[in-house]
Amino acid sequence: MMELLTHNMAPIMFAGLIIFLLMGFPVAFSLGACGLFFGFVGVGLGMLPEALLQALPLRLFGIMQNDTLLAIPFFTLMGLILERSGMAEDLLETIGQLFGPVRGGLAFAVIFVGALLAATTGVVAASVISMGLISLPIMLRYGYDRRIASGVIAASGTLAQIIPPSLVLIILADQLGRSVGDMYKGAFIPGFALTAMYVGFVVVVAIFRPAMVPALPIEARTIREDNGKSGLMSLLILTIVSTGIAVYFGEHYAEVYSWFKGEKVDTVATDETIVVAMCSGVTLAFVIAVINKVTRLGLLSRMAERVTFVLIPPLLLIFLVLGTIFLGIATPTEGGAMGAMGATIMALARGRLSMKLLKQALNTTTKLASFVVFILVGSTIFSLVFQGVDGQKWVEHLLTGLPGGQIGFLIVVNLLIFFLAFFLDFFELSFIVVPLLAPVAEKLGVDLIWFGVLLGVNMQTSFMHPPFGFALFYLRSVAPAKEYPDRVTGKTIAPVTTMQIYWGAVPFVLIQIIMVTLIIFFPGIVSSGLDKEVKVDLNQVQMQMEADSQAPGLDAPAAPQEGASAPAGADSNADDNDPMKAMQDSMDKDSAKK
Repeated sequence: MMELLTHNMAPIMFAGLIIFLLMGFPVAFSLGACGLFFGFVGVGLGMLPEALLQALPLRLFGIMQNDTLLAIPFFTLMGLILERSGMAEDLLETIGQLFGPVRGGLAFAVIFVGALLAATTGVVAASVISMGLISLPIMLRYGYDRRIASGVIAASGTLAQIIPPSLVLIILADQLGRSVGDMYKGAFIPGFALTAMYVGFVVVVAIFRPAMVPALPIEARTIREDNGKSGLMSLLILTIVSTGIAVYFGEHYAEVYSWFKGEKVDTVATDETIVVAMCSGVTLAFVIAVINKVTRLGLLSRMAERVTFVLIPPLLLIFLVLGTIFLGIATPTEGGAMGAMGATIMALARGRLSMKLLKQALNTTTKLASFVVFILVGSTIFSLVFQGVDGQKWVEHLLTGLPGGQIGFLIVVNLLIFFLAFFLDFFELSFIVVPLLAPVAEKLGVDLIWFGVLLGVNMQTSFMHPPFGFALFYLRSVAPAKEYPDRVTGKTIAPVTTMQIYWGAVPFVLIQIIMVTLIIFFPGIVSSGLDKEVKVDLNQVQMQMEADSQAPGLDAPAAPQEGASAPAGADSNADDNDPMKAMQDSMDKDSAKK
């Protein structure tokens, strides 16, 4: 019995953790308790040295010294201030009016705003709840199918999982030992590709089932000119002008940068050019709108002015945060700090920053940060003991023996994550499962940045799984459970049932699974957004050093004459072509002359 226990401690320990979790204990305490219990058992059986547990305080202090984790409270605070200062409400109302005349326009607005909130908040709960409170009653009012409406809101809210500055990407980068900035760059294209797939689904529904996603009636389009026109032509002209300026600035950015630096610069990094060009374009549009507002020239329509003032400030905040991270100007922690300060300034400028709002945002941020740290402490205790009983080797033997090599490993891992996501959220998956998978993936030659983005997209489904998806729970908490009279039309609106929310989520879960498949079979979706790895050929470096040592001005040692004997005290087998020896001899001669 004792021999069976000692030879199978790792799987028994993992099964013990599953039992703890199924019994309903909090994840952080389940991890810590399981780790300590099996740690004491291992010491008692002589499997583990007592010194192993003495390393635990050092690892806990390492958590406190981890600067990367500071980005989590900063980005959370930024998102909560923006969401509670009314930015989401203004965005949904304005973009809803902009797309209103189109079938499915409200759904397009929700997806667009969901992507924008994801790039500014990084918090799924805030996005789903705010869009559920604001847009769901409007969609129900104008006859949207309840399944489509609930599915679009839940799916758009989960974009905060994968679009930077996502919290899960920060956690995955920390657990995989990779740069958060690289993880953000890798997730950029998949995040917006997923957004485009959501839009494509709504387009298909609008074409084949137009009654499910009707356009806004004329009386609901409130942002109009005095003559009754929509004012979209003015917005189109402003968009063309700002886009043209951005493109022109991007093409001549090297010249501008040369003038700024005071020296000739031939090329500038592509990502830097894109970020600066986009900033110039949206800044120009904002300046035009401000001048038009102050001078009352009437150059812009109400729609163009409203879209500019509502849309551009969060876009500039995104460029400030993500742009500085992508360009290497700021670390993710510094970018998060700038974002939190920028969100506070935006709320103050809009006259919506109050002490009550600030206290609520700080309180929620503190709770989330404490939640993350406690899970990380528990997972550290568990992983320390798990490694002590050779758990990593057990997992490695289990997964490297799968048929199919890399592809077989990736398929099994994604199925495992998909299944576990029914019961665990992304924090728990990141802290429990990812540290076990990372060494195996690296041994199989899988790029860990690509692997992290793949897992991030897969974990996004954890928010959408019926019946345990957290995004579905968030939406259920704000969706009408009973009939209610609509305050605008006076009609009685039927409730949204739980099954309608579940069925609405199914198409979007399938879209996310398709995205996971595309990333596996087309890895360029992730790797194309990363900086190219610079490989150094050590042989070339050595050849260059040898060439430099023989350059004019250096006294190379003379080749010995045939039949001549080596100098006294010298090793006759010494390599006369040694560049380091040549340089040293030259320096000795120079010092002797002096």
